[in-house]
Amino acid sequence: MAFDNARTRSLCKTITWRVIASTDTFLIAWLLTGTPLIAGGIAGLEVITKTFLYYFHERQWNKVGWGKLPNERATASWYRALFGTAYRIRRKLNGEKKTNRKRPTKN
Repeated sequence: MAFDNARTRSLCKTITWRVIASTDTFLIAWLLTGTPLIAGGIAGLEVITKTFLYYFHERQWNKVGWGKLPNERATASWYRALFGTAYRIRRKLNGEKKTNRKRPTKN
């Protein structure tokens, strides 16, 4: 999988964008309400909802080949990426170690 399509890259982009966008939301809300506490509440709620929305939006755009160079196209499907991640999390929580077993070849 190309670096552009890594989930880690999408997560880093999500976090850095949230810092910028939430600071903007906080400042605008403070300007409009005149109360930093209310502005902080608005920005806090916005962080939670829009972090998830942006991450999934970013992952879906990684499937779109338009505007990418050939070596940047996503190779894993959304389904495989989602359930592969869930499987790795479950394995980690259960303390299971990764096995490097090869699949048997068909004769």
